[in-house]
Amino acid sequence: MPRKAEFDLTREADVREAYGIGRPQVVIHLAAVVGGIGANRESPGRFFYENVMMGAMVMEHARLAGVEKFVGIGTICAYPKLAPIPFLEDDLWNGYPEETNAPYGLAKKMLLVQLQAYRQQYGFEGVYLLPVNLYGPYDNFDERTSHVIPALIRKCCEAIERAEPSITCWGTGSASREFLYVDDAAEGIVAAAGSYMGAEPVNLGSGQEITIAALTELIAELVGFTGEIVWDTTKPDGQPRRWLDTSRAANEFGFRAGTELRDGLRRTIDWYRAQVETATPDHVTVPGRT
Repeated sequence: MPRKAEFDLTREADVREAYGIGRPQVVIHLAAVVGGIGANRESPGRFFYENVMMGAMVMEHARLAGVEKFVGIGTICAYPKLAPIPFLEDDLWNGYPEETNAPYGLAKKMLLVQLQAYRQQYGFEGVYLLPVNLYGPYDNFDERTSHVIPALIRKCCEAIERAEPSITCWGTGSASREFLYVDDAAEGIVAAAGSYMGAEPVNLGSGQEITIAALTELIAELVGFTGEIVWDTTKPDGQPRRWLDTSRAANEFGFRAGTELRDGLRRTIDWYRAQVETATPDHVTVPGRT
């Protein structure tokens, strides 16, 4: 598996070299430049450019290398801001994405356009998956770039450690999200790689919706934080609701998520605390894998 330290997939020479060394038969394109609302607002140009360049070149060189199957991993951010709930794959093009992450969402959606064009012109075998918000061990817990679950876990844990009476969270808490545990996501991706042959995109999710306020309370409970939760309403909520229709994945390749949110959160919290306990004094951050 090529890592960024060895291959910068925004550079064609590196992409070509990675294929020359690995000589894969199947490619699962997971590489991305990602982050939470704050990171998307700070770097929309970089998020668009690097994601669109990685997708275009990784797929083109897969085609040139004669790869038998290409699995493109998209993002829930590709859906229109006000898509009907639950999100159906057929609604993917019926509006513009939520503004704070639109450049990232559109860049990843270009994978679908490229895959379908390559299928039509070259007979290239590629499929496109739309995973909902992912979480789990090895997530990115960097306070500047993390997504909501690792951000809340770290915030609650540090508040306990510092004996702080409250934590402050972005937005109103009224927005909703759906979350998929990382092991379930991996199972869904492998299942699609093995048996899905269709040209249409497929949602990967748990089928369970929760508001950010309820999520925050649940994480606080599991961590053991009993202080006040303060909402900074000057900060954006992001997309109002995210909840997927997952029937296509179930029908096409038998995927159904098996991890309850409470169980997945508990495993993630345990992993994070184990990393903090073993960190050296001059290295206390817990970055995710890139």
